[in-house]
Amino acid sequence: MNKPYVNIHEAYDFAVSKGFENEAKEIRSMSVHSEVKRSRVCKGMFLDLFEKHGILDDFCKEYWPVGLTEQGIARRKLYTEQRILNEQLGGELDEGADSDSESAVQQAFALKADLRDFLANNLHTIEPGLKLYGESKKTGVEVTIGGGSGRIDILAMDTTGTPVVIELKLSRGRNQTIGQLLYYMGWVDQNLGKGKSRGMIVAREISDELVLATKRVAGVVLFKYAVSLSVIPVQ
Repeated sequence: MNKPYVNIHEAYDFAVSKGFENEAKEIRSMSVHSEVKRSRVCKGMFLDLFEKHGILDDFCKEYWPVGLTEQGIARRKLYTEQRILNEQLGGELDEGADSDSESAVQQAFALKADLRDFLANNLHTIEPGLKLYGESKKTGVEVTIGGGSGRIDILAMDTTGTPVVIELKLSRGRNQTIGQLLYYMGWVDQNLGKGKSRGMIVAREISDELVLATKRVAGVVLFKYAVSLSVIPVQ
């Protein structure tokens, strides 16, 4: 009987066989936040790796045929949600945690949506003259690319007509963020025909490693956001 779930050991072996041993080792040893389930985050990372390199169908055919069915697609969505949530939370707490909190998932996505919507409506706070890509908010927010291989949080245009890819992180901007951003920028360059794009990472905290990495990448800038609270009396 076909397994409804991904076997991490099989995913690891498949990644190694395709020349992604370093990436597989990094996934297997990665830190996971206490609000997510480690096994699901790792599965989400492996599936994301396979999809980005065009070998997901091969993995499914060889190890996980259910992955090509409706049941498998639903399971893939669950893994993706846990992977994204771990990235948003920083993925730096309690590596052995096994929490499966639906409310935590919903809360994190809601917080990111609030940040995304605020910036989408106030792009001038990032850069004067910055506008959403396309004629409506829908075309410039949560832009799905590469047949579903990723979603650009905000796609904007600057005053020169250059596309600007904006990646948001609720907590700490981690090293892998730069790779994700560069993939999105490459897709925009290749598919939109608007010239060479720029990139921005907006996070609550920016690691020293990320600062160092972006110094080697032209056209990418970093921003830290801060949230303030005010109390207004009700008459």
